[in-house]
Amino acid sequence: MSILVVFTLSSMNSEKYDRTINDLVAAGQGNPEGRMYHFATINEDGSFIVTDVWESAELLEEFSKTLIPILENAGVVNVEPKVYPVHNYIQG
Repeated sequence: MSILVVFTLSSMNSEKYDRTINDLVAAGQGNPEGRMYHFATINEDGSFIVTDVWESAELLEEFSKTLIPILENAGVVNVEPKVYPVHNYIQG
């Protein structure tokens, strides 16, 4: 079952986000298996909300093994995401 995952990251800013993406690409995880969509939005205070759609919780868990150390290295405090089952999605 697909899931929608929402990370509210008060300790992330655009510099840390860009560093995280570059480090994920360098680790071969710039486009990880099972991630269908990725959105990064900036709040008025400069913090981030990152929203992904994953094919399954198991594929997100596998990706997290690479993601969490990269986030910690960038100085981003790990937060527990909100996870929702996807009932439907429509492209376009």
